[in-house]
Amino acid sequence: MRTVFEAAGGSEGLRGLAAAWHRRVMADEVVSHAFSHGFHPQHVERLAAYWAEALGGPGTYSESYGNESAVVRLHAGNGEHDEMNRRAIACFDQALADAGLAADPALRQVLHDYFAWATTTTMSRLRRDDVPDGLRIPRWSWDGLQE
Repeated sequence: MRTVFEAAGGSEGLRGLAAAWHRRVMADEVVSHAFSHGFHPQHVERLAAYWAEALGGPGTYSESYGNESAVVRLHAGNGEHDEMNRRAIACFDQALADAGLAADPALRQVLHDYFAWATTTTMSRLRRDDVPDGLRIPRWSWDGLQE
């Protein structure tokens, strides 16, 4: 069985998705606020590498950019932002279509489920000071979160 990473077109497919999502959120008046302090110039490439690793692809993100602890610290401590989360997920769903990944219902659903879970769970569960060192990127498959 193909991994979600493979079904999404591998690194190139996820790079296209990351670029489409980034365009969508930068155009959204609520979600773009999360980027108002600036963002890494390679945000799209790094995001695509993160998603690739999480979805069964190579460990490029962990090998080149950092671990889950650094990612969670970057996103932690911002308080509740349900409206921003809802809109970020809507942008993701639209980006799936923009990137040509919405035609397969199973792929569209598993990617949506992954992004919604990551947005509402892992990225907001801790305060910055409470993020432990050495966290690994959570892995997601066709069956959801892999323990």
